[in-house]
Amino acid sequence: MEPRALPDTQLLYIFDPLCGWCYGMSPVMKRLAEEYADRLPVTVLSGGMMTGDDAGPMSRMWPYISQALAQVEQVTGVQFGADFRELGAAGSYRNDSEPPSRALQVFKQLDPLGREMAFAHAVQQAHFGQGQDLNDFATYQALLPAFGLEAAEFRRWWDSDAARQATRHEFDVVRRMGVQGFPTLIFAHGQQGHVLARGYQPYEQLQAGLEQLLADVANEAK
Repeated sequence: MEPRALPDTQLLYIFDPLCGWCYGMSPVMKRLAEEYADRLPVTVLSGGMMTGDDAGPMSRMWPYISQALAQVEQVTGVQFGADFRELGAAGSYRNDSEPPSRALQVFKQLDPLGREMAFAHAVQQAHFGQGQDLNDFATYQALLPAFGLEAAEFRRWWDSDAARQATRHEFDVVRRMGVQGFPTLIFAHGQQGHVLARGYQPYEQLQAGLEQLLADVANEAK
């Protein structure tokens, strides 16, 4: 018998589009969202890691970021592209979490199939893998055909005050949750939440913990 979806249960993936460790976690989360699609919805929340005074030229953080790339690659198996490394070394690129988080916010409103994890993965691939500019709408426009979304409508929403307000609200929600770092994965059931992961975890470890939580909830419901 196929496992059934449990009511009022979801997985909250709290990340930031500019987070390198989230890029490392992204293939794991994309696989998990696909394999659990019929059992457990995955909701992606953006944390606003680089906003306000923290947003600015990549030159501020590049010495730290460049040192961390090798560790992320070694632990997670992802690769940071040559174009991204060139972007970082040049230093003038503006690191700002708001534009890509707003793009994800718009995607969640327009996509009827709940593919937000796949879109978040595609956005991070475009930036960290290909060195694309996440402040430029053209980056998202190139991703939309794969999801069957129309660019003009997406652009109207991406440029809207409503999308900006919704994005700021999501940042505030994450702060109120007390999340200390990205990525964080929370198994939510009803009004209760259990931290499944803080930081990167390989798929097998994550799956084992998730299956245990699902089993616990199913047993409580009996």
